[in-house]
Amino acid sequence: MTEMMTILKTWNFLSENQLQTVNFRQRKESLVQDLVLLCEENRASLKDAALLDIIYTQFHRHQKVWDVFQMSKGPGEDIDLFDMEQFKSSFKKILKRALKNVTVSFRDAEENAVWIRIAWGTQYRKPNQYKPAYVVYYSQTPYAFTSSSQLKSNLPLLGQALTIASKHHQIVKMDLRSRYLDSLKAIVFKQYNQTFETHNSTTPLQERSLGLDINMDSRIIHENKIEKERVQRVTQEIFGDYPQPRLEFAQYKLETKFKSDLNGGILAEREEPLRCLVKFSSPHLLEALKSLAPAGIADAPLSPLLTCIPNKGMNYFKIRDK
Repeated sequence: MTEMMTILKTWNFLSENQLQTVNFRQRKESLVQDLVLLCEENRASLKDAALLDIIYTQFHRHQKVWDVFQMSKGPGEDIDLFDMEQFKSSFKKILKRALKNVTVSFRDAEENAVWIRIAWGTQYRKPNQYKPAYVVYYSQTPYAFTSSSQLKSNLPLLGQALTIASKHHQIVKMDLRSRYLDSLKAIVFKQYNQTFETHNSTTPLQERSLGLDINMDSRIIHENKIEKERVQRVTQEIFGDYPQPRLEFAQYKLETKFKSDLNGGILAEREEPLRCLVKFSSPHLLEALKSLAPAGIADAPLSPLLTCIPNKGMNYFKIRDK
């Protein structure tokens, strides 16, 4: 409700005079009814409603869960000149050719991005406008971000449309997912300026308040200070001094054969590998991991399996025997 006026002004379908006639302090049901009457007065179309839906989703992008797809060129293929209007036309034609009942809408955004809203139907059912899928594509890049859709059967068609329209050869789904679209973008485009240095760096640290008890033995203070400075240095080398991209979880699937020096036993004869799943969750996982060693909860440096998440562009891992 607090952002409704901002979203309606961005939509730019209702005039300033029309918006001034609306009482935005009344009950939600009455407010919506007044806005619907104004839209009917202006003869709003499905295209206009779809545009409003895109704008709302842009404002509330964190309400979706986003997957990342990476495309690639074929061997020896050159980078073609990109035309956004040609991309839109080609993308829409491919979907329409394969599926009669589908609605595709576009809205250009900042940084040469286009937001795509797709309402899927079937050969016999009209598009479901209440459960659309969203795609955010940045022109002349190999990356596309899609909101997780319940209609998994349409993913191959969506991938085909993206690949052909953007003039790529192949597309794969990355093991990377989050509600925070901007953080996913920062990870795949390497925009977070993360540097991975060796842990033997001798970069001097600035003086920090270590919060030590002045009544403690001076030898203990010295030892604590050296260790805390080492932990701080290692943490800074791995994570940097800047805010981390925002992810909510990292998932690790382990598959390993049972190994034992002892002969026999039930597990020794087992053909299937042992499986285990570990999931780390936090409202801001990377910042939480960054704080573990300085807080004394974990040793420094942390396992590379935890610190490599932004560098590898993954938060789903499968660990198997070599």
